[in-house]
Amino acid sequence: MSGTNYKFEGWLGLDKSSAEGNMVWGEFEPKTWEETDIDIKIECCGICGSDIHTLRSGWGPTQYPCCAGHEVVGTVVRAGSQVEGGIKVGDRVGVGAQSDCCRNRTDKECKICAEGKYNYCRVHHVGTYNGVYLNGGKSYGGYATYQRVPSFFAVKIPDEIPSSFAAPMLCAGVTTYAPLKFHGVGPGKRVGVIGLGGLGHFGVMWAKALGADQVICISRSSSKKEDALAMGATGFIATAEDPEWLAKNRSSLDVVLCTASSSDMPFNEYLCLLDLDGTFIQVGAPDEGLPQIQQYALIFNRIKLTGSLIGSPEDIRDMFQLAVEKKVEPWVKEISMKDANQAILDFEAGKPRYRYVLKNEDYTPVATKL
Repeated sequence: MSGTNYKFEGWLGLDKSSAEGNMVWGEFEPKTWEETDIDIKIECCGICGSDIHTLRSGWGPTQYPCCAGHEVVGTVVRAGSQVEGGIKVGDRVGVGAQSDCCRNRTDKECKICAEGKYNYCRVHHVGTYNGVYLNGGKSYGGYATYQRVPSFFAVKIPDEIPSSFAAPMLCAGVTTYAPLKFHGVGPGKRVGVIGLGGLGHFGVMWAKALGADQVICISRSSSKKEDALAMGATGFIATAEDPEWLAKNRSSLDVVLCTASSSDMPFNEYLCLLDLDGTFIQVGAPDEGLPQIQQYALIFNRIKLTGSLIGSPEDIRDMFQLAVEKKVEPWVKEISMKDANQAILDFEAGKPRYRYVLKNEDYTPVATKL
């Protein structure tokens, strides 16, 4: 199908029921080759909540068949004559949640791309799966053997970071790193992280790595308290176990990163954790939307309510550098790619501590082309 001596095969969602552990293994046609492209032999791919949302059409109609997975790590087996970023055959690279955007290659001017904020492109944003490239080809993700992507959105992975650590950094990692960095988290800041899941555990570790004075993990129960403290949290709030949690912690934080993806969380109470001029960053995206927001916390504390979307290739490079310098190591469990259906069920059931990574068992590195 692809004109290569290797096949593009992966776990395909054919309809909404695929999110219930009903993906099927099959061959797919990658985008038509362009000389700016690379083909990647996939070593591993993290499982992200976005995969489940998309497989079940939770964020809008999905273009089935869909091969999910946007935390992709592997080695380059083919590189076009016009690849970007100095990538060559044999390089170990990662691809996150975005695999292309307009980059001002259409007849519409894109100020955002001109400023290098590619993850916010409004003209033609292409997700790593369930998207359509400028040449009309469809994007397929990393629950697969091989992937074809534009080289611009592939990032070389530092030798110091193992592949199974790098994979979840490509979405969960940069989705939490980028807003914390952008909003000035560092020495002198008091940071709260709501939810200790795949995103939240990164939020705690990044806040610590960036030098925040306080890192407070906020969860419903204290079942993950010891884990949070081991990750670098300096405090823990269990909202379902302490009726006085808000009274004890009101106006105590400068930045709150909310990774929870729930439509019934105590959102307005969370806002009240912020001090004057505090910033509340929402990165969780529940299918049913956020709870209704009351205005008073915003008004009386001049709170900034904002969000953040993944990260640019440069954000990913910066994040990797911080991970190397501060020895940030995500908590992951490796699972065989063949068990992907059970893995997404376990993921949805909240079993990961704290990220699952699918591994291709027959993967062997590709020799570097000198």
